[in-house]
Amino acid sequence: MRVHANQYQRAISFADGAEWVPSPADGVERRTLDRDDGEAARSTSIERFLSARRFDRHRHGLGEEFLVLKGTFSDELGDYPAGSYVRNPPGWVHRPRCEEGCALFVKLGQFHPGDRERVVVDTRGAEWFPGLVKGLAVLPLHRFGSEMVALVRWAPGTVFQKHQHPGGEEILVLEGTLEDEDDHYPTGTWLRNPPGSRHTPFSLDGCLIYVKTGHLPTVGE
Repeated sequence: MRVHANQYQRAISFADGAEWVPSPADGVERRTLDRDDGEAARSTSIERFLSARRFDRHRHGLGEEFLVLKGTFSDELGDYPAGSYVRNPPGWVHRPRCEEGCALFVKLGQFHPGDRERVVVDTRGAEWFPGLVKGLAVLPLHRFGSEMVALVRWAPGTVFQKHQHPGGEEILVLEGTLEDEDDHYPTGTWLRNPPGSRHTPFSLDGCLIYVKTGHLPTVGE
C-alpha cells in the first residue's frame, strides 16, 4: 500500500478525515500518514493500542522513531509515558509492550545509515529554549547532519517570517491550531512540505507541534 509516498509532493492528513484501519497486530489500529510499499517499507503513522498488548522480540533494520501521545509504552529498558520521544537506531532489537492501551506517532525505516545514536527524551521535564521569533519556545529532540527534530510551542498571535525548507519539513500538530497562507491545521493534522517549499506559518490561538526538517531527499539524491 502506498500513501503519500512521493516525498517531493506536499501532503496533508487532517484528523477529522482520518481513516483508522486494523494493523497486522491484533488490537492495534493504524492511521497511515506516509507509506511506501510493504510492511517493512518506510512509513509514518499514528498507532493506537486499544488494550494491553505485548509484542514478540523483533528488529528494526532501518530504525524506529516514536513520540508517545497517550498512555505508556514500554520495553525491556523502561517505560515511556505520554510525552516521551524515542529513537531506536538501525538494527535495534526489542520486545515492546503496552499494559493499558496507548497511542504513538511512529516513523519506521527513515534513519540515515550513519545515525546510530539511541535517544530517549522525557519532554515533560526537558529544557525549552527561546525560538527565532518572540512567542516561540523550542525543545530540541535530535539532530544528525541536516536533519533536526524538535517540539515547538507557539504563543497565541505568533507569526514566523516567510522561509524556505531546502530539505523539506514535516509537522504533526499536537495541540491547538497552526496556520499559514494556504490553510489552517488543527490538532491531529499531519503535513509534509517538500524540499524547496516556502511558507509563512503563524498561530492565532497558539499551538504545540512536532517538527522535523532537513530529512527529505532533494532532487538528484
